[in-house]
Amino acid sequence: QVQLVESGGGLVQPGGSLRLSCATSGFTLGHYAIGWFRQAPGKEREGVSCISSDNGKTTYVDSVKGRFTISKNNAKNMVYLHMNSLRPEDTAVYYCAAEILGKGDCHEDAYDFWGRGTQVTVSS
Repeated sequence: QVQLVESGGGLVQPGGSLRLSCATSGFTLGHYAIGWFRQAPGKEREGVSCISSDNGKTTYVDSVKGRFTISKNNAKNMVYLHMNSLRPEDTAVYYCAAEILGKGDCHEDAYDFWGRGTQVTVSS
């Protein structure tokens, strides 16, 4: 049974940091690209950062470049999103998703499996 479980969200002040984790099971992580997506209230879901199945390519949405870093540990079946210099506009539910043999692009429709999300709130 394929599962992706996000954790690490919470309330943080502007300028703070969080590390989101995505625990995967039921599939071989090395065969899948993983993406982090987010959805803020009243907005469409957007791709934040994605990493290819072979860990060779990463993609970031412009608004998080230089602040967020994605990493994938195939041996531990874990994916991380390190978020620094957080801003109120980063507030959203963050989801991780898996795409078989993905190239690391954040095309939402290409992702096959999704987690349930973790809430990130950036507020003073």
